[in-house]
Order: sequence, then C-alpha cells, then structure tokens
Amino acid sequence: MVSLDVVELKKRVIELLREDEEFRLAVAGLLNLNTILLELKKLREDFNRLVELEEKRWEENNKRWEENNKRWEEARKRFEAIEVELARLSKAVAEVEVVLGSIGRRWGRDLERAVLEIYRHALEERGIEPGKVEKFVYIDSEGKYYKKGARVEVDVYVHDERLYLIEVKSHAEYEDVEWFHDVSKIVEKVLGREANKLILVAVHIDEEALKRARELGMDVIYGAAIP
Repeated sequence: MVSLDVVELKKRVIELLREDEEFRLAVAGLLNLNTILLELKKLREDFNRLVELEEKRWEENNKRWEENNKRWEEARKRFEAIEVELARLSKAVAEVEVVLGSIGRRWGRDLERAVLEIYRHALEERGIEPGKVEKFVYIDSEGKYYKKGARVEVDVYVHDERLYLIEVKSHAEYEDVEWFHDVSKIVEKVLGREANKLILVAVHIDEEALKRARELGMDVIYGAAIP
C-alpha cells in the first residue's frame, strides 16, 4: 500500500517538471535524456531542411514544367505551320503533275517518232517505213474484248496485206513486254486478224525483259540490254 507521502511526492515532482525548467533539465540529465532531446532536435532540424529542399525541388520542377509547356506549345505551332506548308506544297505538286502529264502526253508521240527514226535502218530492213507507222486506238466501251471502257493503244504498220504491231519504249521492262503481248491479242480480236509480227523497239531494255520478249516470239530492236 502506497503511503500518502509518496503520492504527494509524485504530484510535486510532476508539478516541478511542468513548471520548473531548471528542475526539468536536471532530471533529464540524471535520466540521460539530454542526448535523446538533442537527437530529436537534430532530427527535427534535418526534417525541416528536407521539407525546404523538397519545396525548392517542386518549385524548380514547376518552372521546368512551365518551360516544357512553352516549348511544346511552340513546337505545336511550328508543326501546324509545317502542316499548312505541306498542304500547300502537295497542292502545288498535284498541279505540276497535271501540267507535266499534259505535256507528257503531247511529247509521248514525238518521243515515239524520235525512237523510230533512231532505228530507221533496222525497221527498213524488216520492210517497215517509220513515217508510215500509225497509232491504233480502241475504246472498249462495252467491254467486249477487254475491260469495259478500257483504252487499248498500239502502233500499227500495214503493208502488202501484212500487219505489224509495234511497241515503242525508251526503256522497256518485263511488265512492258507482258503488256504488249496482252494488248496485241486484244487488237487482233478487234481487227479480226492475226498480226504477222510483234516488234518491240526500245533504246534500253532489261535483260529479263529481252529474254521474255524472245520467248513470246517478239522481234526486238534495241540499243542496249541492261542487267
């Protein structure tokens, strides 16, 4: 059983700890609390510095975000300007293509004539007068011989009841040979007669195209074969 003197002593000690700083420090020293209090104070100071440092970092990050947002906005505006320019350029290119296409169609026939003149001697050896080679054009409006509405075009030369079909190319590729062969079959159906000879005239021809043309029985007049 605790005596009243002990109870009173405890109350008095608690009051002194609350009210008397000197007594409180003395007790803390006896209990080795000074070191703990200093460590707690140091921890609190470190924590405060950490909080300040994080606040500075957040401020710096916010500034960086603002700068990045400005840069992204500037980049977006530049891209929009580029898109506008590209749209204008695409339109200009399309217009140029239309003009070049028109010019190309006009020049195409002149180019064919020039190639035929280059190989005049070889053609004349085959009984063909380059100046009398004519363009044959057929529109299959009903799709009777080919696709409906398709345009079939080839050079023809008729002499002494003989029919020659001629294809002129500055550079003949494998696909050109196949196309000439297919078109020739269509023209023969349209004219109702078989061609006596298919003649491919080219300034340059791919070697595989040359091989294929010969396989199909074409007579090939060319300047150089390209591997």
